[in-house]
Amino acid sequence: DVEDLIKEEQSVIALTHFGYIKRMPIDTYKSQKRGGKGITGITTKEDDFVKQIFTASTHDTILFFSNKGKLYRLRGYEIPESGRTAKGTAIVNLLSLDAGEKVSTIIPIQNFAEGKYLLFSTKNGLIKKTPLIEYNSARKTGLLSITLKDDDELIDVRLTDGEDNVVLVTKQGLCITFSEKDVRPIGRVSQGVIGIRLDEGDSVIGMES
Repeated sequence: DVEDLIKEEQSVIALTHFGYIKRMPIDTYKSQKRGGKGITGITTKEDDFVKQIFTASTHDTILFFSNKGKLYRLRGYEIPESGRTAKGTAIVNLLSLDAGEKVSTIIPIQNFAEGKYLLFSTKNGLIKKTPLIEYNSARKTGLLSITLKDDDELIDVRLTDGEDNVVLVTKQGLCITFSEKDVRPIGRVSQGVIGIRLDEGDSVIGMES
């Protein structure tokens, strides 16, 4: 197995708003004293910015969820390593994304453990909780992770233990908080249930758990 030849080490992975991704050795960043000005971690195009940054092992499975509700996956070492000032690799060169499809969120996992859940939120206020184990299937063209109506899209996904509190925030500044226990686990291709009722013209822009 090629993975047996890959050294297992922690890396920093960064994704930008325009869909550039890169992996850097964790020792790229060193601690500084208070008042330090920092260092450049990534070079971005004009109007681009870092959307998500996290640490993961080169042997971790990285889950990519798109706005169209599909799940793609790579191993940590499959994300190209780049220098500190490089902009990275366009995500469309690594994943078989459809036209108009973009990555909404990334979740690194060590394994598809029992007792873990994926919590989904959509633009139209739906929320869905499904056991993580149901997503242990790799397809080059993507695996359907949630069924969406034509005018809806996936906003965010979180890995939970089934005991978290959930916060949904809307474009018009409304917010709702509820216990994850109130959301019953359902199947992978299901649509979900109402998480928040929206006024006309409003939409969900973020979720925290």
